[in-house]
Amino acid sequence: MREQLTEEYVRRVWEELPRFVKPTTFQSTMLLNKALGAEVTLAVETMQVTGSFKFRAAYNLLREVEQDEVVTTSSGNFGQAVAYACMLLGKKCTVLMPANSSRSKQDNIRTYGGEVKLIDTSKGSRSLYTTEWLNHHPDAFYAPPYDHYRVVAGNSSLGKEIFVHFGRDGLDHVLCPIGGGGLISGIVTARDLLAPGIEVVGAEPLLGNDAARSLRAGHLVSLEAEPATMADGTRTLSVGNLNWEIIREGLRRIVEVPEENIAEGLRLLYSRANLKVEPTAALTVGAMLTQPDAFRGKRVCLVVSGGNVDLDTYVKVLAG
Repeated sequence: MREQLTEEYVRRVWEELPRFVKPTTFQSTMLLNKALGAEVTLAVETMQVTGSFKFRAAYNLLREVEQDEVVTTSSGNFGQAVAYACMLLGKKCTVLMPANSSRSKQDNIRTYGGEVKLIDTSKGSRSLYTTEWLNHHPDAFYAPPYDHYRVVAGNSSLGKEIFVHFGRDGLDHVLCPIGGGGLISGIVTARDLLAPGIEVVGAEPLLGNDAARSLRAGHLVSLEAEPATMADGTRTLSVGNLNWEIIREGLRRIVEVPEENIAEGLRLLYSRANLKVEPTAALTVGAMLTQPDAFRGKRVCLVVSGGNVDLDTYVKVLAG
């Protein structure tokens, strides 16, 4: 699918998609700059449609789909985005979700008109459950959360906003969370077209470090089981094949963030930037806490990917 991710197609998406998505919010505070020792700007997607960047990908993917029935697998954010996009496009939506997924995300999917089917990922992979479901619904379209060129192109619209905002020389680094790789692939795609001199750095949970291990090994590495990280948006076994191609060529490094630094990143965004975020969105702050010397004094844009978090989880992390 890499050959379909052409500059012409990506730029067409940049022209068409802004009619359906909200522009990202750029935010900077002296308090956060002091805490992180750098000139930090947040690219905040918590106020995006359905509360995360995922709507960019979901709507761009599904607006070209002919089938009336859609199924996807998601721990929450992509499922919400697909459900809402299906509602707008008049399609039926089913989301296969791990049984330990956020209750609020399950409820939101139902509110958007989607049907939630809980799955036990300790007994089988997401792909196994998806295959079984599609065997019984052969006319449905499977919406891949990250491994598709239309997903990457949709996410690249966020990258476009970042690099247009700062220009070719206005940043040293963009830090971006990594789960399945759809978001960072989009950021890299936009970077390569608009600001090739700016480094994109991945931020990944240490407990789910398949992308970092892949980058070190030079080939795609998969985890044996879904990682038990608080960053539920990154509970994938590996990045997608298309995403891996882009990551392998476009990244020099990925910071592996311990759970305590994810939690501290969430607390800093609350206390120093007045932002409520989900743990996955705090990975980029956590990456700066993990490798402070690598970013000290630099101009850094942190992608804050979403704000969909259960109240109980949020209060527990804030309380430390």
